[in-house]
Amino acid sequence: MKGIMNSEYGNILIDPDVIATYAGSVAVGCFGIVGMAAYSVKDGLVHLLKRDGLKYGINVKIEDNKISMTIHCIVAYGVSILAVTDNLIESVQYKVQQFTGMEVAKIDVLVEGIRVID
Repeated sequence: MKGIMNSEYGNILIDPDVIATYAGSVAVGCFGIVGMAAYSVKDGLVHLLKRDGLKYGINVKIEDNKISMTIHCIVAYGVSILAVTDNLIESVQYKVQQFTGMEVAKIDVLVEGIRVID
């Protein structure tokens, strides 16, 4: 389902892929996040996504004009996962709400792996 914003000129429909791409770009800018992750059913491995595939690490659902999302990410080794994910949720929620004008009702974070950063 697409998100709907009403304006004085008409309705604006927002595709969930647009929201996922935006949320992914916000997420990789957060401290301690190495990148988005994708799980391969074929080989059972988690892969770090490249910059152009950020939307594949985020699942977005829109119901009653409220956004719910699940973020699959890889965090940096040696950081507090709780602190990083709290910052991630707060940043993504605020920026997506500002971007879309819709409420972000729920964000689930799945930490799929860790990676040592040089």
